[in-house]
Amino acid sequence: MSNIYESAEATLGFISSPCLAKVELRVGCRGISDRDALSKPDPCVVLKMQSHGQWFEVDRTEVIRSSSIPVFSKILLVDYYFEEVQRLRFELHDISSGNNGLRDADFLGAMECTLGQIVSQRKLSKSLLKQGNTSGKSSITVTAEELSGNDDYVELSFSARKLDDKDFFSKSDPFLEIFRINDDGTESLVHRTETIMNNLSPVWKSFKVSLNTLCSGDHERELKCTVWDWDSNGKHDFIGEFQTTFKELRTEQEGKQWECINPKYQMKKKNYRNSGVVLLNHCKIIKMYSFLDYIMGGCQIQFTVAIDFTASNGDPRNSCSLHYIHPYQPNEYLKALVAVGEICQDYDSDKMFPAFGFGALIPPDFKVSHDFAVNSDEDNPECAGIQGVVEAYQNCLPKIQLYGPTNIAPIIQKVASSASEEMHTKEAMEYFILLILTDGVITDMADTREAIVHASHLPMSVIIVGVGNADFTDMQILDGDDGILRSPKGEPVLRDIVQFVPFKDFKHASPAALAKSVLAEVPNQVVDYYNAKGIKPKCMSDYESTRTFSP
Repeated sequence: MSNIYESAEATLGFISSPCLAKVELRVGCRGISDRDALSKPDPCVVLKMQSHGQWFEVDRTEVIRSSSIPVFSKILLVDYYFEEVQRLRFELHDISSGNNGLRDADFLGAMECTLGQIVSQRKLSKSLLKQGNTSGKSSITVTAEELSGNDDYVELSFSARKLDDKDFFSKSDPFLEIFRINDDGTESLVHRTETIMNNLSPVWKSFKVSLNTLCSGDHERELKCTVWDWDSNGKHDFIGEFQTTFKELRTEQEGKQWECINPKYQMKKKNYRNSGVVLLNHCKIIKMYSFLDYIMGGCQIQFTVAIDFTASNGDPRNSCSLHYIHPYQPNEYLKALVAVGEICQDYDSDKMFPAFGFGALIPPDFKVSHDFAVNSDEDNPECAGIQGVVEAYQNCLPKIQLYGPTNIAPIIQKVASSASEEMHTKEAMEYFILLILTDGVITDMADTREAIVHASHLPMSVIIVGVGNADFTDMQILDGDDGILRSPKGEPVLRDIVQFVPFKDFKHASPAALAKSVLAEVPNQVVDYYNAKGIKPKCMSDYESTRTFSP
């Protein structure tokens, strides 16, 4: 058994170096070429990080429609390790209208650098290189800022009245931008509202922004707010602006209003008063708790594993099978299970993990099942530690017959049932992670989408690792990174809870690459769920009296 763990750790490894700081990266581009005489590009920047010669996506900005000089409001957050050379690649893509994915996007250029270069210079501007490393006219500017320890957020809501009409045949289409004025006088875009079409008295949606992003924790830092009239060609018309501070936002009563001033009109027009007024409808400070706040408050990670036992894996007695048990070299299922499970088990005090199989004919009547207990005990499918899961898996193989199809909705629904019970407690006590290991594209996609949309309302995350060399392109739809997953009825997920990765991308990757990739989003998913529900971490003193630890 030790050989399995040693091999998995040698293949995937475990990073122990602590993160020195979290760094916020803001991105803007200039000089992007128009698609043609009639249309401008719809740019988006994808941030990738290099690990042992391979590039892995870390984050991406929003898509800005019709802009050749975009300033992105989405902040890219990365961990900064002083002792590592962290190579970054910023890729600029032109996203086709109606599609936020990269599959049909046009590559416009890329810039490579190290995080250390950005941090040491604070602002790095370089040309974007096209295919063949040829330099064009477009450039990218990346600004770095260390994230402070203040994790509180503020929820703001604005509206406006009697804005200037900038359109001939209809009313203005206003949107609001909020900029933070930095110590050196430069401006950083904090938030851009949605556009309200054909309305001179818009009410914009409320939004949340961290105090660090809004004002760097300085409540008296100047904020510049600018109102624009949106135009489809990207040449938005300036309506007006005003200045304020977070202190003013926080202390003034709701209903506070600012005159929206156009300086040119103010200078030229004798009777000019304003170009409309902007009102503060809502200002609320929200205490944001961290992942560690919940873990240290007693929240347990309930880890469940589901293993694909369909016939496409091959006969386990054959050395070519994905389920073949080699005496010294673990198969891909075991490597993925150990890499992810070994990390999750540290956050579960009893270290008892339910393990299920799907797609096999099981004894005694050998009917197909998509949620059977790997340890053959349907009343108690839990295994003692990750080692117990490994042993149950190995003991299970000779007893079952690999079959099909590849249906994963039943196992998602089974774990969701437990998560639903936890949700009704309205306490941060248990968060569920389901690890699904499969060798092919699932056959119940509609039911799976429905199950994921339902699970997105629960304290639950789903990790899917694709094992083997199958084409997993269609599985990317389950991962919300390329857009919003919807049920067959059109209902969107409440939050992105699925992370899909193909194991083959990590065969030769850096130590801990697989575990780090599939678990990277979990802390934010935990925090997002409980914060959205307004559930605070359980007090340590309340929890310590009831918590027991297994040896």
